[in-house]
Amino acid sequence: MKATELLQALVAIPSVSGDERRIADTVSGWAESWGARVQRKGHNVWFSVGSGPRRLLVNSHLDTVKPCAGWTYEPHAPEWREDRLYGLGSNDAKGCVTGMLLTARALLKEGAPTGGEVVFAFTAEEETGGQGLGTMLSELGPLDAAIVGEPTSLKPCTAQRGMLLLRCTSHGKSGHVAHAHTNASVNAIHQAAVDISVLAELRFPSHPLLGEARAQVTQISGGLARNQVPDTCEFFVDLRTTPAMDHADVAKQVASALKSEVHVHSARYLPKATAGSQPIVRAAVSAAGEQPVGSSTTSDWAFLGDLPAVKVGPGDTLRSHQPDEFITRAELEAGAAFYTRLVRGYFEEVARG
Repeated sequence: MKATELLQALVAIPSVSGDERRIADTVSGWAESWGARVQRKGHNVWFSVGSGPRRLLVNSHLDTVKPCAGWTYEPHAPEWREDRLYGLGSNDAKGCVTGMLLTARALLKEGAPTGGEVVFAFTAEEETGGQGLGTMLSELGPLDAAIVGEPTSLKPCTAQRGMLLLRCTSHGKSGHVAHAHTNASVNAIHQAAVDISVLAELRFPSHPLLGEARAQVTQISGGLARNQVPDTCEFFVDLRTTPAMDHADVAKQVASALKSEVHVHSARYLPKATAGSQPIVRAAVSAAGEQPVGSSTTSDWAFLGDLPAVKVGPGDTLRSHQPDEFITRAELEAGAAFYTRLVRGYFEEVARG
């Protein structure tokens, strides 16, 4: 099966996050037909090629977001038009999955790199942070490095933003709006507005690959009735952090700058960075012919702890989660060749020391 055919078959299988059973079954069947000994946990699929003291994880996700409004093509009926495959997940990230599967097939046929084991993991619920890679890492055993497949135009990303979500609550004193001028009441929404203005001016240290981070208020709610001064107002802050920012310290900094109560809603998506001296980075730069870049989006890299990793794959991140998502034939074919170079290059870099 060629890359174009394999990708078209994957995109034709609906796999909205949480509903990946069919695509996991398909990927398992293909890998087993190539000679792999496949393991499963839920909708997560993994298998190894080769053996040796160094173990490299090659991972991408099988799930997609739900189709958004504005599609002019059928999201789950992939269609090639002028060397573009349109369909949900074609770019994010089934193009990466295709390239990794073809690399696995080549290694199973031709032999794995000397002295190493490649662990291929195709995982679930990346888009929702559910029962995916973060829940089954212990099943994979010890790892020395990782490749995370996401659309990056085949540019090796060695730094990735994290995500810190804060829930803020301002408090006031309720009263009839007709008497608000008497100062008997305090408008919590007005208080929140002051804090939101403060947030807009907060600055955090800039990162050489990712730039600066800015706090963004993404949701706000308050008030019980149109004729009542609100006594509470809640708003959420989304802060896409850089590796120079500690989530606990940032939460304290924000809390000290605001009058509202500040609570951490979610802090598990940590920012990541891998040093350029690591073999996986050297191999990625050599395979891509590109210098490292940063990535503003989160991925399953967030769950890999201190494991040296690069995020890289065919396709363009700006097409992700968009109507009429697509990947080009040239991007797809380049991705398949790239992953094979990168995997073999990693073990060559390790051998050179």
